[in-house]
Amino acid sequence: MIDLSTLLFAVPALLAAGAAAGFAGGLFGIGGGFVVVPALIFLLPLIGVAPQEIAHVSVGTSLASIIFTSLRSTQSHAKRDAVDFDLLRSWAVWVVLGTAVGTLVAGMISSRQLALIFGIGVLGFAVYFLLPARKGEPLFAGLPTGLPRAGIASALGAFSTLLGIGGGTVTTVTMTVCGAPIHRAIGTAAGMGAIIALPSTIGFMVIGFGAEGIGWGSLGYVNLPAAAALIATSMLFAPHGVAAAHHLPAAILRACFGLYLAFIGLVMITRF
Repeated sequence: MIDLSTLLFAVPALLAAGAAAGFAGGLFGIGGGFVVVPALIFLLPLIGVAPQEIAHVSVGTSLASIIFTSLRSTQSHAKRDAVDFDLLRSWAVWVVLGTAVGTLVAGMISSRQLALIFGIGVLGFAVYFLLPARKGEPLFAGLPTGLPRAGIASALGAFSTLLGIGGGTVTTVTMTVCGAPIHRAIGTAAGMGAIIALPSTIGFMVIGFGAEGIGWGSLGYVNLPAAAALIATSMLFAPHGVAAAHHLPAAILRACFGLYLAFIGLVMITRF
């Protein structure tokens, strides 16, 4: 049994993490996994998750919370006509295929190596956003189609599943370098989170079914009580993040997103 003092610490901490994830999700179009996963790695041992299962349960639980955070953010962005639903539809099949691959290899890849590669890539994207905005034509004439689109979308789904994130960072970067306005890129990225998180969550439930040491209230690698606490506040704060994003000028939002990427890149490199 979990004692009362543990609950009095863990529940408010999870609610606070959910609030931070929801606001960040609305502001930057991300699912909030970069906030939630570190918090869960710290908190899940308090509710009985064994050390060897913490990473998997953290990722699975994060993905479950992202479903609802992303849907709430997308709804708020859509009211401001800032979601490219055609892009979401055309990328969805490839993204879902990528999540299947990510789920299959989740237990077979070194977290340290993946975090290092991802962190270096994110730092590269941060440099792009922190440099002065390009005048004239964007880096690419338009969004990728055909095999490039299939490759990018599948890789997006796979990496996001492995890291327990919604894929908003890569979606936003891809759209902006192809000429999309930053506000529309962020709104569309929010929708990508739900497409990634739903099949990934089901996958983590399946591959973790019957595992030992996953803690009280876990269904496979998804801890349902922790996910519920995260969802409660993330859905409440996501619209506030959306409102903040649409009140900021594009140049300031671009700089904020660049700083966010730089921070996340450093965290990913040093976390493991």
